[in-house]
Amino acid sequence: MIEFKPFDDQLNGLIAALSPAARRKLAGEIAKELRKSQQQRIKQQKAPDGSPYQARKRQPLRAKTGRIKRAMFAKLRTNRYMKASCRNDAAVVGFTGKEQRIARVHQFGLEDAPNKNGKTITYPVRQLVGVIDYDIKMIMKEVYICLSNK
Repeated sequence: MIEFKPFDDQLNGLIAALSPAARRKLAGEIAKELRKSQQQRIKQQKAPDGSPYQARKRQPLRAKTGRIKRAMFAKLRTNRYMKASCRNDAAVVGFTGKEQRIARVHQFGLEDAPNKNGKTITYPVRQLVGVIDYDIKMIMKEVYICLSNK
């Protein structure tokens, strides 16, 4: 990455030359596109490195009848829970409230109780949010579009 340092410095200079409103608009576009790419990856049940999520633990035979009808994180990946926000100098994609705690537990493989009176369980690592090469290319494309429209 050292050979790209002069390019990065020039790009930072060009972005710094944009007005605060233009930078905020650029950050908003980047945040929306990042959220969209994260949602697609979560829908495919894949980690940022391309490996599939570890499957759910099988339920005991005497548990409730029926099967789990929803894919993992089906609600969590919706725009209602996965928020995209921006400022002049940052584009942020993340979760809020109770969903933030659930996402953190799965992102890092922490312990949590599945319900209020349940015993704690150590969840496997299932990375929900992460930047991949495609995301970096998308960010560069958005910056290029913004600079070419200037």
